[in-house]
Amino acid sequence: MTTGATPEEPQARGAHFVQSLDRGLAVIRAFSAQTPAMTLSEVARATGLTRAAARRFLLTLSDLGYIRSDGRLFRLTPRVLELGYAYLSSADLPEVAQPHLERLAAEVHESSSLSILDGDDVVYIARAATSRIMTVSINVGTRFPAYATSMGRVLLAGRPPAELESYLKRVRLDPLTSRTISSADRLRSELEKIRSQGWAIVDQELEEGLRAVAVPIRDRQGQVIAATNVSAHASRRSAEDVRRDLLPPLLAMAARIEADLEIASRG
Repeated sequence: MTTGATPEEPQARGAHFVQSLDRGLAVIRAFSAQTPAMTLSEVARATGLTRAAARRFLLTLSDLGYIRSDGRLFRLTPRVLELGYAYLSSADLPEVAQPHLERLAAEVHESSSLSILDGDDVVYIARAATSRIMTVSINVGTRFPAYATSMGRVLLAGRPPAELESYLKRVRLDPLTSRTISSADRLRSELEKIRSQGWAIVDQELEEGLRAVAVPIRDRQGQVIAATNVSAHASRRSAEDVRRDLLPPLLAMAARIEADLEIASRG
């Protein structure tokens, strides 16, 4: 794939066109699930850049925290998700999901939310609340550490193995309650289980008295782009109640959101 512009292209695209930005984005886009790690030569070949130019862009992106290297192979870091956060939070996803969240909240009489992964946190981008069950108020834009939340674990389980290992090596697993998983090995095992079963229950790990179940929202390619959950107070529902009574309607709602997103993408 050649993305390097010829001298005539910036003029054809307009005097405003910034060729270096185009090439820097091409370097980011060169990485994928099929090529999560590449050498300098491979990046140059994939983007159509010279080795010298590719090296400058890779080192700049590394300085900015979007790429990391072991000295030979380059990989994206989770920070690239920041580039998509503004779009996801302002585009169709929250608008499509909101009526579904409200319908589910009314059906099960519990709060329902939608979030995405932003760095090492989950960020709420839509919510339908029926009651306040946490000591902190949750609104669109609220952030929590991904490792201690049901939606965060679903999102982490959906990341490529290399990104997940990078996360587990750097994250600080503070025990937010006496139940919080604070071991990287235990969290890795839990995420493998979540990836296999397709849902996550977090029982009073973010806050005492709070139980939540989450499932992924996938795009047309099957990639996890968001997560949705239902949360309840432990005094009202046991962990088994959450799995038996809240998980099935949550899975059904996620399927409806995915179907609506596919329709929206065609329009």
